[in-house]
Amino acid sequence: MHLPGALGPLPGHGYKEAPMPVPSPFHERTAPLCSSGLWKDWAGWLAVRSFDDHPEPEYFAVRTACGLLDVTPLFKYRVRGPGAAAFLAWVMTRDIRRLRPGRVAYCTWTDRHGKMLDDGTVMHLGGDQYRVTAADPAFAWLARSARRFPVEIEDETEALAALALQGPRSREVLEHLLQEDPGLRFFGHRRAVLGGVEVEITRTGYTGDLGYEIWIPRERALEVWDRIVEAGRLHALKPFGLDALDVLRVEAGFVMNGVDYWSAEHCLIERQKSTPFELSLDWTVQLDREPFQGQAALRAEKERGPRLRFVGLDIDWEALEALYDEYGLPAALPGRAWRDPRPVYGARRPGRRNQVGRATSGAWSPILKRNLALATLEAAHARPGTRLWFEVTVEYERRLVPCTVVETPFFDPERKRT
Repeated sequence: MHLPGALGPLPGHGYKEAPMPVPSPFHERTAPLCSSGLWKDWAGWLAVRSFDDHPEPEYFAVRTACGLLDVTPLFKYRVRGPGAAAFLAWVMTRDIRRLRPGRVAYCTWTDRHGKMLDDGTVMHLGGDQYRVTAADPAFAWLARSARRFPVEIEDETEALAALALQGPRSREVLEHLLQEDPGLRFFGHRRAVLGGVEVEITRTGYTGDLGYEIWIPRERALEVWDRIVEAGRLHALKPFGLDALDVLRVEAGFVMNGVDYWSAEHCLIERQKSTPFELSLDWTVQLDREPFQGQAALRAEKERGPRLRFVGLDIDWEALEALYDEYGLPAALPGRAWRDPRPVYGARRPGRRNQVGRATSGAWSPILKRNLALATLEAAHARPGTRLWFEVTVEYERRLVPCTVVETPFFDPERKRT
């Protein structure tokens, strides 16, 4: 099997060899299943993009039955100590002191200017112990921020394997394994014994569907994988990769660090930075409480109103078909989600001088039969129902098709919360 990065440095140029992505604890199971040979470097780990040549069967497994995804590469940090709640309330835009044991909160965190650093979850594990999950490495930032708090921070990223069991039949798989109802409300956390292995289970996920994430000691990872796969045979379970996940999360309207926004720590200029309000994550910001990092800047932004908003776009399919027909071609869309930014223009005078935002990711939704995009727009153009123009390239020519601003999530099944 060819691994990304295996070519090594060019001889005679003195280049430092890039580190190879490391296999996850589940690699012994995922590698033989990956007939496509499509792999990706996810935060330094080797991750499957698509097990088969096309991700659509994996996508439909999640939307109609259940799928299993290796999410070990998420950064995981345990925060413990008498000051843990106060510390996390200081660095997060949500007041973690209000988070009860056995609950999980989706959070954003910012720098002192209110600019996004990352988004992720905080779990209250009981007592004065919490776990933070993040897309970007955050240990150094957490350690710097914690200097005046009586807390300990432990990087659990390598010690803790993780699986996402997602889809309408995921609860039935867990019931079979646990011999009882998982008993978890939306964004709940519990400990359990799964196939003789002590694990933690959360009612969370990145697919916008009913789903769970299972947190496993690294050395017992394969045992848990095998138990879940065996139980899943009765429920059409299918392992899925990151290409299917990308379509699922677009349908769910979920923002992605490094795609739909960039951490302020990685931005070269001010205009590249975002705030939670600009990403339409207002509900993650609790301003009326004791001071927290970025509070003053976020309070001022809320008073004047955010300059930008994160929205969904429904791209007119019939207009796209007509455009391709001008060239004598059938309408063509990529078979996977896309992540290359595309301009969005105002309705009155389409053109470069009237750009009102950018679409940063999108996909054809197989279940909704709609051409969807996620975009950041000037606030004046972000109201649902607003008609705008979306740039497409056909036969090397840049053209425009109409699109409509819509609310997200595009796909929001009742089972996700019930």
